[in-house]
Amino acid sequence: MKTLRYFLPLVLILALTQVSCSRDDDDPIITDPVPTTTLSQEEKDDLLFMREEEKLARDVYLHNFDLYGMKIFQNISNSEQTHMDRLLDLIVAYNLTDPASLEIGVFNNADLQSLYNDLITKSNLSLLDALEVGATIEDVDIRDLDESIAKTDKVDIILTYENLNCGSRNHMRAFIGQIESAGGSYTPQFITVEKFNEILNADHEKCGM
Repeated sequence: MKTLRYFLPLVLILALTQVSCSRDDDDPIITDPVPTTTLSQEEKDDLLFMREEEKLARDVYLHNFDLYGMKIFQNISNSEQTHMDRLLDLIVAYNLTDPASLEIGVFNNADLQSLYNDLITKSNLSLLDALEVGATIEDVDIRDLDESIAKTDKVDIILTYENLNCGSRNHMRAFIGQIESAGGSYTPQFITVEKFNEILNADHEKCGM
């Protein structure tokens, strides 16, 4: 028994020594993965811009719902809030500073502030004008999302942009339907006529938001 008591620790020491020596110095030591993906300045700018552009859509639709009480504005403003949330997820993931103001109708981007002011002025004219404003917002949104997708290779960002684009196409169909029901018409200002007609001729899409 005395011999066995001394023998067991010796076996353990030898075993540990063998394991230590058997690991090749070139074998990788497995640790928790460290994120190494960084964004270009262009990708950062696009992400922050799209966050505020989706806010612009939400804010204008909230204003128009308050003004006219038409359900389409409330429903799509809720969808735009979801779009904003998905973009905020990316902004947080990439350690960026959120540019979106908590105040309705206030924007850090001067171009978006000017556009918001113009769209509100037009929306105030009539319900038909407000519906045309909705189509205009989705028109420019689809254009900007297409351009942003083309400028990144980050899978998570592309997926988010594509989901937002899907939603914007559905919103475009909804607004055009209401415009035509009211006896109006809309000509695309930012996307091509071919793309516009392709969107209108397609069925409502199920988007992965």
